[in-house]
Amino acid sequence: MGDIRLQRPALLVIGAFGQTGDSLEFVRTRVMKQWGDVQLASDIFDFDQTNYYSPTMGSGLKKQFWAVKNLIDKAELPKIKHLTNEWEVEYADKSKSEQVVRPVNIDPGYLTEAKLVLATTKDRDHRLYLADGIFGEVTLYYQRQRWRVSHWTYPDYQTAEYHQFFSDCRNFLREQYQD
Repeated sequence: MGDIRLQRPALLVIGAFGQTGDSLEFVRTRVMKQWGDVQLASDIFDFDQTNYYSPTMGSGLKKQFWAVKNLIDKAELPKIKHLTNEWEVEYADKSKSEQVVRPVNIDPGYLTEAKLVLATTKDRDHRLYLADGIFGEVTLYYQRQRWRVSHWTYPDYQTAEYHQFFSDCRNFLREQYQD
């Protein structure tokens, strides 16, 4: 029988994409108000690896990530996903003029030294149920000094630019563990 050990906290990472800078600023502001300072912010990336979201979100989508300075308990991820879903509805209600059904998509997750886990409401064979209708997916894993992908990893998460940002996040997390 293995010993049950307390788990270290993880780095909260929130990704969001939409057509406008206003949508990304809305999310960044909510993140800071809810969890405090953003330690790391990615560049704003073109989200053009798929047209899956075009019918509800339009084209010309931009994506950005934020890593929160204060670490979180991994068990909080389902609550965080519910909150970010509420933010999506709030922004859609206030942004009727954007001419799209879903003006922002928010994807929370957590990063450990070994992996990036994203929260989702969709059940698939490679996702584990967490709680309250939320599943977790290991989207990236860290092995032999670099991020690795699985066959289900979304195309944008396979890019070198994302991997660099998540490496910066991982380095920050490791510094927190040493303090």
